[in-house]
Amino acid sequence: MIVLGIETSCDETGIALYSGEQGLVAHRLHSQVATHAVYGGVVPELASRDHVRRVVPLVQDCLAEAGLAAADIDGIAYARGPGLAGALLVGGSIADGLGWALDCPVLGVHHMEAHLLAPMLEPNPPAFPFLALLVSGGHTLLVEVADIGRYRVLGESLDDAAGEAFDKTAKLLGLPYPGGPQLEALARDGDPDRFRFPRPMTDRPGLDFSFSGLKTAVLKAVREADADDATHAAIARAFQDAVVDTFAIKVRRALEQTGVGHLVVAGGVGANQALRDRLHQVAESRGAVMACPPLAFCTDNGAMIAYAGYRRLLAGERETGPVDIRPRWPMDELRVPGPAG
Repeated sequence: MIVLGIETSCDETGIALYSGEQGLVAHRLHSQVATHAVYGGVVPELASRDHVRRVVPLVQDCLAEAGLAAADIDGIAYARGPGLAGALLVGGSIADGLGWALDCPVLGVHHMEAHLLAPMLEPNPPAFPFLALLVSGGHTLLVEVADIGRYRVLGESLDDAAGEAFDKTAKLLGLPYPGGPQLEALARDGDPDRFRFPRPMTDRPGLDFSFSGLKTAVLKAVREADADDATHAAIARAFQDAVVDTFAIKVRRALEQTGVGHLVVAGGVGANQALRDRLHQVAESRGAVMACPPLAFCTDNGAMIAYAGYRRLLAGERETGPVDIRPRWPMDELRVPGPAG
């Protein structure tokens, strides 16, 4: 089975082809960072319009790279949600049209399940069961994964997602959009002892997260401290250290509670090297093995959608009605792959 994956949940247009025999055979990604940078964040209407322009040419590029014709596609997967409604509709509508034209099945997949399964694209994928930390601009989740479709959400953010906290802190420091990578770079030069921010919700039991109070602490420091480069670097370092420590504490607790032997870290924030290094230490201390997707597949991409769609289409899942996007889609509603009913 050859599956076309279409990712349009936010501001990146990702297209990929996944083969059951050869694995990932082609992928393309167009980022809208330059479009949205002047506004300091994603403008949903502009994101949707750009997806309309990009999807079909990127599909054609992938087919050419793989040496395939459109008629070789056996199934189409698209990001059904969660995400921006207009952006999701673009991917869903194009997938639906292509499926009708090619007479092949179409399936909407969960964007965060696709992130969770992205490490499965690696030559040595993690073994089930495993613990997954999913950290992106819109979501922060700790999930116990028994198998595909068998998920138990152990903890989540009660307010801002970690990626959102990174971007908002970067904006307070005057850094350009997207803020996460810029803040990470600035933090490397920061004095680690000049500021210390709270590690939210680590002084109580449980695995939920909260980052709003941390942002408030950063805002207070920015307003009260000197506005020079060294100060901003020290604030960036203290913020990043607080986030990394928080994740390390929660992940250690989750590994202790579940007793699983593998940890998966996925999502855009999972590209942060300081976070990767610290969680690798945590996993090692618990006798667990950590897996991360390549940096190119940490952010939104078509490869993860194609793979997630492949696993579910192969099990017989199909859509039987019109495109039905889910801008808000709790992960615990997912089920084991297979035909409905």
